[in-house]
Amino acid sequence: MALSINLKSSVKKPSGWCQCTRLLTEKKPKKEECKPLEHKRLAYPSRDLLKNAKRIMVKFGSAVIIQEKWNKIAMSRLANLIEQMVELHEEGKEILFITSGSVAHGRSKLGEKVKVQSGTKIDKKPAAAVGQPGLMFLYKALFSKFDIQCAQVLVTEADIYQDNNRKVLKDVLNHLLQYRVIPILNTNDAVLPQPEIPCPTLCEGIALRDNDSLAAILSTEIGCDLLMILSTIDGVFTKDPEDPQARIIHNFSKDMIKNVEFGKASNVGLGGMQSKIASSLWAVDHGTSVVVANGLKADTLKAVLSGKKIGTFFRQPNLCDEDNTEIIAASARLGGRALSLLTGEERAACINHFAELLDKRVPDIMAANKKDLEDAKKIGLSNVLIGRLTITPPKIKALSVGLRQIADNSKTIVGKVVRRTLLAEGLELTQITVPIGVILVIFEARPDVLPQIAALAIASGNGLVLKGGDEAVASNFVMKSIVDEALKSIKCDGAIGLVSTKEEIADLINLDQYIDLIIPRGGYKLIRFIQNNAKRIPVMGHSEGICHIYVDKDACLEKCIKILIDAKTDYPTACNAVETLLLHKDLMEGDFFAELCCNLKNAGVKINSGPNLSNFLQFGPPLAATMKKEYGALEMCIEVVSSVEEAISHIHKYGSGHTESIITENKEIAEVFLKSVDSACVFHNTSTRMSDGFRFGLGAEVGISTARIHARGPVGIEGLLTTKWVLRSQCAHTASEFNEQDGPKWIHKSLPLDNKKSC
Repeated sequence: MALSINLKSSVKKPSGWCQCTRLLTEKKPKKEECKPLEHKRLAYPSRDLLKNAKRIMVKFGSAVIIQEKWNKIAMSRLANLIEQMVELHEEGKEILFITSGSVAHGRSKLGEKVKVQSGTKIDKKPAAAVGQPGLMFLYKALFSKFDIQCAQVLVTEADIYQDNNRKVLKDVLNHLLQYRVIPILNTNDAVLPQPEIPCPTLCEGIALRDNDSLAAILSTEIGCDLLMILSTIDGVFTKDPEDPQARIIHNFSKDMIKNVEFGKASNVGLGGMQSKIASSLWAVDHGTSVVVANGLKADTLKAVLSGKKIGTFFRQPNLCDEDNTEIIAASARLGGRALSLLTGEERAACINHFAELLDKRVPDIMAANKKDLEDAKKIGLSNVLIGRLTITPPKIKALSVGLRQIADNSKTIVGKVVRRTLLAEGLELTQITVPIGVILVIFEARPDVLPQIAALAIASGNGLVLKGGDEAVASNFVMKSIVDEALKSIKCDGAIGLVSTKEEIADLINLDQYIDLIIPRGGYKLIRFIQNNAKRIPVMGHSEGICHIYVDKDACLEKCIKILIDAKTDYPTACNAVETLLLHKDLMEGDFFAELCCNLKNAGVKINSGPNLSNFLQFGPPLAATMKKEYGALEMCIEVVSSVEEAISHIHKYGSGHTESIITENKEIAEVFLKSVDSACVFHNTSTRMSDGFRFGLGAEVGISTARIHARGPVGIEGLLTTKWVLRSQCAHTASEFNEQDGPKWIHKSLPLDNKKSC
């Protein structure tokens, strides 16, 4: 059953009636007679946070639910939108929606019954009176299928502008939501005064002209976290969407209005894009986030709440500018160049200041991380990922120690002379280290890597764009604020930027005019996506971490168990965790194998067997589906080999070139392994987990590379540098004069390096 409430008559006129209706009779009302709305909330700063929206207003444009060609209700579209709202309702969201279309629907119904002179349009008010109950009947039928009650609430100016009426309206809506009823709102177009007269103070900057303005006013008044305005186009465009040069604006702020050329409005609606923009900007200013999106596309509501980059997201100007991908990348380019011009001591001082700020801001970091952890548990994130997401005071302390280590290593790293050559008398060529430029680093889950990567970028003089994990939005934001504070101390604002949505990755990997290198840190799918889609920007990283440990026949069992338990269980999702254990066949005799398996099982490790191991055992672990697998969990494979050469061959065939280790007391065998294995990191008698920038003394790492050019293994400061050639002439040398008989002669003499002088 559907409720119907007409608020125009629901409130008895109080004494002194006319605070705003007095505008109808008085030419100059006193502004102080209207009480302004009080809004203390702030709109969400990024799309990623929209998933947290509890109270949501949805506004259907007339063109969304009316088939313009036949001027009839588009039943399939309407049913799809209702189903999406039902899903959100069942997830515990509080849903309200404002429906346009009553005028168009009423005109259609009246046109069937009343003979209208050709070219004459049926008046809006009687059309609305006919169309409203028809629409409500449809909504009641659609919601009843899901056993959900809806209620109609018709609103006029007096219900918005008059204090007592507005209080009743707010109370009614809050009670309906409390009773899990979905309110269906609309302006009461049958009796709405014309022309509409805005209240001078209550809703300064907006007038109740259409359902866009109604949605903005009511959303802010009843505390909606999000307003979704659905249209028939994908969002706000720079020009008429039909113009080939039109470009969608994904992030919009009031200072961008000058960039928009408005096209024609829909034939069935009362508003238009100008109305949507004006209403959206007003709502954002009053604490409600707004997305204008295409209501004709399937799953639009769910896509918006998931943080996908669809439609136009409205925010405050400074926040919008900071999260525009092209602006961020361009700022990183300028900021990086400013960083590169500083002395090593100045960059080191900035990093040390950064470390101090981390120590001071521990409470802020912990509070933000607590919010991320609460959200992660709500969505059922695995315990392993929650472990990666968790920040503790000891972790923060370790971070600040690592940052100071980076600062100490960075003072002479940029501008270091690597080659000096006297080409001819008075002509000296120098090769020096310089920053790569702007680096895009994409990482998942772990917010503690943000300060590490930021410090490495500062130390190496590179601009940086970061994309953190969706699970760590709050933690990443507070970490980024600390980075910004440190950068201000050296006047390099903007050198490090942060984006928050997966969709922005697709934008960034095509900005080759700003981005010079991409380093993805994450799972196989992420890294493969970047490698396959970054067409014009080089990618440095590893696609998989299939790490091996070979246990030789001369291995010590005690060392083997200690190393293997650490390599598999210390951090099973890390790329440097061991995935395959290769055992020399002689170790299958005696108790070695049984004791090893017992220790692994006690540590919670699931064991799979390779083909050779299966042949040794009548009953044993299940056969592995493949020998080339990164488990990323407390699971691994054990295979048997007959020699160190066979182990090396197996690694070359199935490995990913990340990290391999040998456990043996035979030094000669160990040297054969270390020299022959063609991976970025090769160890003797130690865990594969030692493959790490901090443990290598690099302070931190920006990632681990299995590439065969530039940097390999853990990438520290040196891996973020390239070189350039500087040629200095004292005699105005030219190339042609070296061909002359009496011209200068080539010397090509190597000179001693002198890194005390600045280059």
